[in-house]
Amino acid sequence: MDFKNAMIYTESFRFQLGCFSVEDGRFTNVLGEEKPGAIDLKGAYVIPGLVDIHTHGNSGADFSDGDEAGLRRMAAYNGRCGVTSFAPASMTLPYEVLEKAFAVGRRVADNRDKGSARFVGVNMEGPFFSEKRKGAQNAAYLKAPDFEAFQKLNEGCGGLVKIVDLAAELPGAAEFAQKASKVSRVSIAHTDCTYEEASVLFDAGASHLTHLYNAMPGIHHRTPGPIGAGSERANVYAELIADGVHIHPSAVRMAFKLFPGRICLISDSMRACGMPEGESDLGGQKVFIKGRKATLADGTIAGSATNLYDCMTTAVGMGISLEEAVRSATWNPAHELGMLEEIGSIRNGKLADFVICDGKLERQAVYIGGELL
Repeated sequence: MDFKNAMIYTESFRFQLGCFSVEDGRFTNVLGEEKPGAIDLKGAYVIPGLVDIHTHGNSGADFSDGDEAGLRRMAAYNGRCGVTSFAPASMTLPYEVLEKAFAVGRRVADNRDKGSARFVGVNMEGPFFSEKRKGAQNAAYLKAPDFEAFQKLNEGCGGLVKIVDLAAELPGAAEFAQKASKVSRVSIAHTDCTYEEASVLFDAGASHLTHLYNAMPGIHHRTPGPIGAGSERANVYAELIADGVHIHPSAVRMAFKLFPGRICLISDSMRACGMPEGESDLGGQKVFIKGRKATLADGTIAGSATNLYDCMTTAVGMGISLEEAVRSATWNPAHELGMLEEIGSIRNGKLADFVICDGKLERQAVYIGGELL
C-alpha cells in the first residue's frame, strides 16, 4: 500500500510533505520516491498512532478488574480513537488482584484482536504510596516499597511491567528504585516528598514523574519539591493530563517549558471514559461523572473521562504547538516504554500504526499494522 502527498510527522518532530508505503504491516519508503498508483492524501496530515502509558479504563471496563473481555473492549475503544498502543495503569489493590489483572494483560498482549490497540505493558500505579497524597487510591491497601513483591508480579506476567510508581519519602524507596530501575522505569507518584527526597530517588534510578502536579506538592520558591528536582534532570520525563479539568492551561504551558521535549501526555482515563454521565467506579470507590470531570464523593478528582487523542487536541487548544503535542503523545511515551524500535514514530521498519487527520488533528482514518480500522 502506497501513499503520496502526505504531511508526514517525522522523527525530526516536524511535518514534511512526501510519500510512504506499508509492507507486511510496517512502514517503508518513508519520504522516498513516489510510487505509481499511490493513494493521494492531498496534503492530509499523517501522525504516528498515539501511545497511552497511563489509562485505567474506558467503555465500562477497568484494567484492574482482571476481566479479559473488558480489557479487549478497552483496546478496541483506544484503537478507534487513534490510540494504537497502551500500557494501562493498575490501582492500589491487594497483590492477588493485581496478579490476576497482569496475567490477563499478558493474554491480551499475546493475542491482539484485529482493529484493537496493542497492549504493550503495565504501569504499576500503587500500592507504594503516601497516605497523605493517596488521591483516589484506596488507603486500605497501601504498602511499603517491596521489591520482591514487585518482582513476583512482573515475572508472573512475563515482564510486562514497564513503569512502577512509588512515593519517594517512604522508607526503603531508594533501595527499591536502585533494584527496580534495572527492570522498568521507576516513577515518583502519589507523594508528599521534598526536593531533597525526590533528588535521592532520582539519583537512585527513578526517571519519571506520574501525572505531574497531581497528587504531589506544588512548586514553591523555597520548596520546589519533586517537580523542581525532576525538571533539573534531562533524563526525567513527566506525565501530564491535559484534559481541561486536572490542570490549568497556564500550568500545562509551564510544564512544557520545565520539561522541554520530556512531557508524556496521558489520559488517566477511567471506566467512565466513552460512557454516559452518572455514577461509576474506580478501585472499588464510587465516582461521579459530569462532562469530562470525575470525582469521588468528597470532591477529589478521580482520573479522567477523556481519551488521549482528545487530551492531545486539548493541549493544542491550550497553546502547545501541534508538533510538540504530537511528540508528547507518541514518541515520548514510546521512549518511556523502551519501545522506540517498534512504535511511536513513522520510520522505515517500524509498525505501521498511524492516523490520517487534518491540520487541526481531526481524525480521518486510523491504521494499525497497516490495516484500516
